[in-house]
Amino acid sequence: MSVFIQQLPALLGVVIGALGSYAAIMRGDRARFRREQAARWEERRLAVYSDYARSLKKSVTLAYRVAAHLGNDPHPHPLSPEDAAPLLAEASDARDPSGEALLMLGSRDEVQKAREWVVVALEMESFLREGRRAPDAWTALLEKQRAAREAYYAAVRRDMALSPGHSGRWELPPRLDP
Repeated sequence: MSVFIQQLPALLGVVIGALGSYAAIMRGDRARFRREQAARWEERRLAVYSDYARSLKKSVTLAYRVAAHLGNDPHPHPLSPEDAAPLLAEASDARDPSGEALLMLGSRDEVQKAREWVVVALEMESFLREGRRAPDAWTALLEKQRAAREAYYAAVRRDMALSPGHSGRWELPPRLDP
């Protein structure tokens, strides 16, 4: 029995070392799992933010083209309201699923900024459905849309901890009226 008692401290040391090693490994694995999971959700959120922006930008670009047909915008590829109607409907339909994903994964600020941007896009579409020919009013609406888009992108960059980035405003040549 005295041999067992003499070996007991060494045996306890081995057991304590094994338990400590197990705890350290489990803690490290748990931390790595959390980091990887956070990175996966970050990637998904960025994809959702991008998909929503892309789908809304498609509607906005179609609006530019229709406005050019009506004489309100300098877009180089005018599109008649009749030809644009099915494309606008398709763009609107494509926007719905990306909007739902945004509601599910986006934070409150990004969802709010996305809502503000889409409201302006809907105002643009309404302006065009009325067939208005008012370049100054259209320009004001464009500025409102650009500000809403810029606010959305800024909110996304803040959420994703990215640098501020570019405003996306490009200086266009002056419009030539025929």
